[in-house]
Amino acid sequence: MDQQTLRSLQAPLKEAYREDAEAAFVTLRARGSLDDTSISCKVETGRAIATAGLHPATGGSGLELCSGDMLLEALVACAGVTLKAVATALDITLRSGVVSAEGDLDFRGTLGVDREAAVGFTAIRLAFELDTDADEEALATLLKLTERYCVVFQTINTRPDLSVAVATHTA
Repeated sequence: MDQQTLRSLQAPLKEAYREDAEAAFVTLRARGSLDDTSISCKVETGRAIATAGLHPATGGSGLELCSGDMLLEALVACAGVTLKAVATALDITLRSGVVSAEGDLDFRGTLGVDREAAVGFTAIRLAFELDTDADEEALATLLKLTERYCVVFQTINTRPDLSVAVATHTA
């Protein structure tokens, strides 16, 4: 996709959202199912079913997806798509690239071994290796705008309002 094609796709959406802010609000959903046969959650991805389970560091077999890995994969996916869109909008040529994310976890917190140990990532590092002739200034702008517009990055970075609810069903 080139710069003009991207702009022509997004221009009517941007105009519609300027005219009607409510039209820009979308609720994304994820859904998973639990059963009594394993410690896992089958997540509906829209394309397939992904089964998430315990990480081997918490007793898992390693056969199921770890939700921590899935979070990093979502970050890589979102950052990669955002970077490509921003590069296209800025007319920066990217011949190829690699997006990677890594995060540090202390499983003592997850397993309740140490109440002082954090539950969750204590650090996440996102990196890009790009094959491009863009100069330092263009790359700085590309990175700044990618960070600004990457939904997953901003969600992790700004901590949205969270809530948890439970409903029970009896047999």
